[in-house]
Amino acid sequence: MNITIDGKQYSIASGEKLFAALKAAGEKTSSVLAALYNGTAVDLSYEPTADGVVSWIRIGTPEGLDLLRHSVSHIMALAVKRVRKDVKVTIGPSVKDGFYYDFDTTPAFTAEDLVGIEAAMKAIVKESLKFVRKEMSRNDAIDYFTKLGEPYKVEIIRDIDAPTVSLYELGEFTDLCRGPHIPHAGLVKAYKLQSVAGAYWRGSEKNKMLSRIYGTAFPAREDLDAYLKRIEAAKERDHRRIGKEMDIFSFHDEGQGFPFLHSKGMIIWNELITYWREEHAKAGYQEVKTPVILNRALWTTSGHWDNYRENMYTTVIDEEEHAIKPMNCPGGMLLFKQGMHSYRDLPLRVGEIGLVHRHEKSGVLSGLFRVRAFHQDDAHIFMREEHITSEILGVLTLIAAMYGTFGLTFHLELSTRPAKSIGSDEAWAMSEKALTEALKASGREYKVNPGDGAFYGPKIDVHIEDAIGRTWQCGTIQLDMNLPERFDLSYIAEDAKKHRPVMIHRVIYGSMERFLGILIEHFNGKFPLWLAPEQLVVMTVGNTDAQKAFGDELFRELFALGIRVRRDESNDTLGAKIRNARLQRIPYMVIIGDREAQTGTVTLRKRAGDEIKDLTPEGLIDGLRKEIRERMKDSNFEGVR
Repeated sequence: MNITIDGKQYSIASGEKLFAALKAAGEKTSSVLAALYNGTAVDLSYEPTADGVVSWIRIGTPEGLDLLRHSVSHIMALAVKRVRKDVKVTIGPSVKDGFYYDFDTTPAFTAEDLVGIEAAMKAIVKESLKFVRKEMSRNDAIDYFTKLGEPYKVEIIRDIDAPTVSLYELGEFTDLCRGPHIPHAGLVKAYKLQSVAGAYWRGSEKNKMLSRIYGTAFPAREDLDAYLKRIEAAKERDHRRIGKEMDIFSFHDEGQGFPFLHSKGMIIWNELITYWREEHAKAGYQEVKTPVILNRALWTTSGHWDNYRENMYTTVIDEEEHAIKPMNCPGGMLLFKQGMHSYRDLPLRVGEIGLVHRHEKSGVLSGLFRVRAFHQDDAHIFMREEHITSEILGVLTLIAAMYGTFGLTFHLELSTRPAKSIGSDEAWAMSEKALTEALKASGREYKVNPGDGAFYGPKIDVHIEDAIGRTWQCGTIQLDMNLPERFDLSYIAEDAKKHRPVMIHRVIYGSMERFLGILIEHFNGKFPLWLAPEQLVVMTVGNTDAQKAFGDELFRELFALGIRVRRDESNDTLGAKIRNARLQRIPYMVIIGDREAQTGTVTLRKRAGDEIKDLTPEGLIDGLRKEIRERMKDSNFEGVR
């Protein structure tokens, strides 16, 4: 039997497994976990029945890491069964950064249980237990798991519309699974169980609460150690804790998933919006505002009623069904239809900071990162087909400039047509081709996510990287040829006839609330001067009359210039005043003692601890205003003495 690997042909005997091809090609068995055989993912124990082309799934690739973590989830499930024999297993997938497995058990698992489970996993790895694939008829599998006392597996199999299912044995544990898996448990070198949580079976609050164990795995110990170090850094930067310490935002039981922004939070919010408006005005955008509630007919036309209704809040007004908008787009369609447009008006760039509501299950709510009401910095660009590349490049340029102001880098991903979508095959093919060409023209690297587009069009997702290396999907550029058709949008072309425009949906911040949470963690609450809720605090050393008079005069002058300044007039020691200001992460402290009061100068202390002495008030003001005006990422005071 002929096996082609990297363009070279190898022969293996009938009945031999892919292991034979692996050895024939001279590959190290420790670096290859599985294979793609004629495009299908299979185990290395797979026995080919026909000639084929093989590409290896290696341990150092994203596909290999995903496969490794899925295999470790099975190892964890076996360990759990050994530790607590009466446990019922449900599902255990790999996820971003790790894996989890849900168990039905009483009492629920606690963090203390993880130590014993990890010890059992260590024994399984030492045994080098093999992953053995088996196939059964659907009915036989139902009988098999019924006898094992695994009702959740039986329920899953009953929902599978296939005559046969695949199972994997690992020691005395058998799981329903498509696979593939690593050859044996001994290949696992680095793993860690991280936490336990509650999770409803199949995500429904009507079902039983299960015990979920989260873990992660990496090819090598140094990779795991680096990841755990990042996790610890992330805990220190948790925006929920910092938001409370700095009095930025809060949540209340009376409105779960609906954030409250405090006065300091609104300062940051308004600075972000002011910056957004300035940059968009320079890029030729108009700003509009559309209603929060619109009737069912609109959402039916847009496709949201049929494709997104489970995430929408609805109400009845004057005996007619309405919905609170989950997206701003349909309102933008109505605005475009308000008047007749000429080809000379295009491209037309229209932006909106729109409040949207989406129903999220309580179990997935997470600070500002996952809420039920948020603002999107939406913009819709109406254009002709020949504008597509230049407009997408323009959006990418704007994204790079704005993210750069915050010190954020990014990468791009192209998401194509999902299973649930609207529009013709031709429109989707043309849209995906146009986005691909624009990405190539940008010169930026990108990867493709098949089937992850919006239901009305393909998109470019923009993933930013923060100060500790985490990535977040914020910006999106979606090309849409379906909504203009559904809303019968048109413009008058050079031939004096009506033509259909193409449109782009795009966001840069994405969710304003989420972006705020990301910035809190990115800066660790130490915002650059232009964003800081409190920019400067004036403090005196001994509260003498001369010190207080000079401090009051300086405070009034700074306040009049719009600098967010406050006076610390407490009777605390200077050290305590400095400590309090640093806890509030205030960028600068002006210190006034007897010498400063006599000379009319100040000592400026930076948040990081270094000081500039003998600074004149004029030099202080010039340096502060320059740093604010230029929206510098770091406190880089350059005042004149």
